[in-house]
Amino acid sequence: MMKFKPNQTRTYDGEGFKKRAACLCFKNEREDEVLLVSSSRHPDQWIVPGGGMEPEEEPCGAAVREVYEENQDSKHRTYVYVLTVTETLEDWEDSVNIGRKRKWFKIDEAIRVLQCHKPVHADYLRKLKANCSPSNGNTPETVTPDDNAPHRVQR
Repeated sequence: MMKFKPNQTRTYDGEGFKKRAACLCFKNEREDEVLLVSSSRHPDQWIVPGGGMEPEEEPCGAAVREVYEENQDSKHRTYVYVLTVTETLEDWEDSVNIGRKRKWFKIDEAIRVLQCHKPVHADYLRKLKANCSPSNGNTPETVTPDDNAPHRVQR
């Protein structure tokens, strides 16, 4: 199912959840620092990069695209991927257009910061930390946060 809004098309799964993709962007393969970006709605708060999927878009492609863009919504099902950053751009689309910031956080600090206003995002890191050893393989982990909407962590 798709819903058209000005400047965007939202896609939904068969149960009515908005399809989203997100990336846990790590500084290196040790996965000891993760990149968070400032929220477009609350610029003083940090979030995991992610947003809505385009029609016909695969979750992994959407996750990478959303690292450069950004948007948030409520009732959603998110596919979460792990990415090791090999290059950071001084300026990117949302930094130029809406003044978004980014910052590297140690994992425990990121969990603490995210827990305040985005506990589901903190759960992504908590589940990854508890269930996975550092690697960049392709074995998905299912994450079921407090909102009962299944999320997937793709490694």
